[in-house]
Amino acid sequence: MPADLKKVAKEEAEDAPPRDWRHTALEERPGFLIRRLHQIHVALFMEECAPEGITPVQYSILTAIEQLGPSEQIALSRAVGLDRANIADVLARLVERRLIQRRVSRTDKRKKVTELTDVGRATLARLEGSVARAHQRTVAALPPARRKEFISALLLLVETNNELSRTPVFTAAKTETDA
Repeated sequence: MPADLKKVAKEEAEDAPPRDWRHTALEERPGFLIRRLHQIHVALFMEECAPEGITPVQYSILTAIEQLGPSEQIALSRAVGLDRANIADVLARLVERRLIQRRVSRTDKRKKVTELTDVGRATLARLEGSVARAHQRTVAALPPARRKEFISALLLLVETNNELSRTPVFTAAKTETDA
């Protein structure tokens, strides 16, 4: 997001009058609604992807590896916004399922590079329709034009506040990859 849009969003947030959130119904609070929508999406994702036994986080990591190519753990952590300890656990489960493999970096023997296996690529291909249905079902209540607005609004909120996260996402950083 352009820096000027972030600045405007931050200034507008600072200029907004304080709201009495304690006396606001839960179902009218942004944080509560975001958490509930996340729970709903995870349930839809798990339902659609049940045959493969893949979680949304595992899918995100597999997708990041597919998009980034062979990558070090830190690059994957930054791509999906997952802390080092959690990503290490997820990677171990993906290795166990033979969806990814890890090898020593060609440029730094202290680092390990993660890459998709043929099984991982085939799994991603099989998941394509299921994942599309989960995303579609998540926003199906919105008319098509409002879906684009909704995604744009989510993107603005996430990009504006990315640095505030315990695990910010850095999508363009391919500096930690190793072919």
